[in-house]
Amino acid sequence: MSELEQELKGLIVGVLELEDVTPDQIQSEAPLFGDGLGLDSIDALELASAISKRYGVVLSADDEITRSAFASVRALALHIQAARN
Repeated sequence: MSELEQELKGLIVGVLELEDVTPDQIQSEAPLFGDGLGLDSIDALELASAISKRYGVVLSADDEITRSAFASVRALALHIQAARN
């Protein structure tokens, strides 16, 4: 697991105030929505805003690339790394 993935897990738990989940419980390849972590569209907006502030990467809700980036923590980390390079 990369350092960025671990940071993102902490960001998810902190920003979304997930009381019953710790960063270590989030699997890097698990889906963030649906049967995985169970996030919804409001969570995605909050998380996208936090990612933009912290990493300077803008995630647009209408973008297919953004939707695929939110597939998992690993996909999100790869998207951020690619956008920053």
